[in-house]
Amino acid sequence: MRALIQRVTQASVTVDGAVIGDIGKGLLILVCAMEGDDAAKSAMLAAKISKLRIFTDAAGKMNLSLVDVGGSALIVSQFTLAADTSRGNRPGFSTAAKPDVGRALYERFIADVGALGIATATGSFGADMAVNLTNDGPVTIWLDV
Repeated sequence: MRALIQRVTQASVTVDGAVIGDIGKGLLILVCAMEGDDAAKSAMLAAKISKLRIFTDAAGKMNLSLVDVGGSALIVSQFTLAADTSRGNRPGFSTAAKPDVGRALYERFIADVGALGIATATGSFGADMAVNLTNDGPVTIWLDV
C-alpha cells in the first residue's frame, strides 16, 4: 500500500458541498491500494504510521508519534498515488488495485488505524472530494509498504 501523510493542525473533506470528515491536530493520510496488496500490508502501514515520530516534543524535536500526541487521522482514498508517468505526460494507473479490492483495503486500513486507538474521519471512496488542510511544518512523508 502507498500513503502520503501530512502533519496538520486541521483538515477536512467535502463532498457535494457537505463536510463529511474533519479533524484537528493529526495526520491527513492519502492512501492507495496497489496491485497485490492485502490485509497484512494494510495492518503494516497502519502500524508504521501510528509509530512515526513526526510531532514535536517540548524541546522542538520531532520525537512524538500520532498516538503520543493524541492526534486524529483523516483518511482519504486516492488512487492517483499510483500514477506512472514514465511513458509520457498522461499518467497511467494500472498499478492501482482494482476498485473492488481498493475499496475493501481502504475500509480495512480505516479499521486498522482505528484499532490502534486513533480517532479517524474519512473521505468517501470513489467520490469527487475537496480536501482542505493546514499543513503543520510543513511535514509531508511518502510511505510504501
